[in-house]
Amino acid sequence: MRFFSWFLLLAPVALMSACAPTLIVPIGDPQRPYEPSRPPQVGDVLHNPTGFFVDEQAMLAAAADARIVYVGETHDNPAAHRVQLRVIEAVAERHPGRVAIGMEMFVPAQQEALDRWVAGELSEREFLRESRWNEVWRMDFAYYRDILLLARDRGIPVIGLNAERDLVRQVSRQGLDELPADVAAALPEMDLDDPYQRALTTAIFAGHDAGRGDLESFVRVQTLWDETMAENIARYLGDPANAEQRMVVLAGGNHVRYGFGIPRRVYRRLPASYLIIGSKEIEVPDDKQDRLMDVELPQFPMRPYDFTVFTAYEDLPAPPVRLGVLLESAPTGVGVAGVMPDSPAAHAGIEKGDVLLEMDGTELRESFDVIYLVRQKQPGDTAQLRIVRDGTEMDIQVHFPVPDENEQPMTKDK
Repeated sequence: MRFFSWFLLLAPVALMSACAPTLIVPIGDPQRPYEPSRPPQVGDVLHNPTGFFVDEQAMLAAAADARIVYVGETHDNPAAHRVQLRVIEAVAERHPGRVAIGMEMFVPAQQEALDRWVAGELSEREFLRESRWNEVWRMDFAYYRDILLLARDRGIPVIGLNAERDLVRQVSRQGLDELPADVAAALPEMDLDDPYQRALTTAIFAGHDAGRGDLESFVRVQTLWDETMAENIARYLGDPANAEQRMVVLAGGNHVRYGFGIPRRVYRRLPASYLIIGSKEIEVPDDKQDRLMDVELPQFPMRPYDFTVFTAYEDLPAPPVRLGVLLESAPTGVGVAGVMPDSPAAHAGIEKGDVLLEMDGTELRESFDVIYLVRQKQPGDTAQLRIVRDGTEMDIQVHFPVPDENEQPMTKDK
């Protein structure tokens, strides 16, 4: 009788408990399930799933085991590109002749120039001209020179992954259901419903100019970039002719971080083993603080990378110099449409309306020629210019000064 009474008393409690929702509190931080034993230092490599610091060789060995290795970058940090270079070298040494490099920095329309570069048929100047580097990516080639030289020296194919600019422009202006039929047909399969990707994109959008603009346009463009790169990776590796190939993918950190940008979209098309490596700047000089985005990211339920390499935010060994002119086309030579105040060109006496004919004895035919030759200069160098002004030719010497350490650069490459 006593047992029966207790049963009647407890039964309603048990039934109420069964109907109540179960609240499961996660243990620890999903992004960092094991806290490292100490704060990271520049040069450290952290294996995020275990929280252990490992040496670089352990990370490179793991990278060589995967069919696809995504290496996220900060575009203007040479330290991030050194990480990419070492990963490519390690995978190529383990799988000689069976590795390709996929790069966000190029689009498929540049593939012929990339193939000719890898084949050794183009000089650097010819490659930059034929690939339209300064139009498509617009960053100092010095950030990527060592990677592309390695590809050429070892015959490693380089695959342009990104979306063509015209397509990006149209997608940014119109919803997908409003696009002309021929434009819609050029789109990759587009998944706009990934909640994590949308949350990341929304956070980044809020950090750009206080979120002014069209959020949905921003989401469409970010998705187009990720889906296009994913499709081009899957197309290359899914080709039966490339069945034994592996790929090291170089892209901005936000395209691969947490895995829902490019990696998950590739896996939807081509299930294959992959690894994600990223770099994180933990030493940022004062003059680079403004390059860090003011973004408050959501707390995602996954690790950002398999391995994180901790770096300093560095400059190029030789900072780029600027001539300080606005260029325009001219019947012969390159026209000067404007001169920036207090620039090397202004100090040399170059004026608006001048036409640049030669630099250091090299004929100037288009803006590319001026840009390329100036980028070969270093602080402290000079250039001999032949110009024509009001029908009279004259020679002018331009001096590229060594910048004052406390002086802000005239322009910044982003």
